[in-house]
Amino acid sequence: MFAKACPELKLRFLWLAIGYALVILVVFLSLTSNPVDTGLNFPYEDKFYHAFAYFTIMTWFSQIYHDRFQRNMIAVVLVFMGFTLEYLQSFDPKRFAEVGDMVANTTGVALGFVIAVSSAKNILLRIEKKLL
Repeated sequence: MFAKACPELKLRFLWLAIGYALVILVVFLSLTSNPVDTGLNFPYEDKFYHAFAYFTIMTWFSQIYHDRFQRNMIAVVLVFMGFTLEYLQSFDPKRFAEVGDMVANTTGVALGFVIAVSSAKNILLRIEKKLL
């Protein structure tokens, strides 16, 4: 009747490894002195990328952890991570911390949280059922 706190993912180790790789990628891209330039140059491009990165991580881990406490803690940790990485950027002379980036990071987490409480939280489970 109730959804399991942690779905029975057969490839759980793989999904977690991908999730942690995404976190490492976001940390690297946030702290590198030479950020990636996509060349697209649309308004608020960097804010979109911030929101997308945090949305992706929140959505990814919410596929693995369905428990309310775990989901809430993932959101809190990601918001804290976003604020911390922005603060750490201020120590690099080529980078600077922006409140707008913190807002974009938090917005991405919030949007991912919406997915986490919807039926879309079982996408990895559905993928596994098709693959295995």
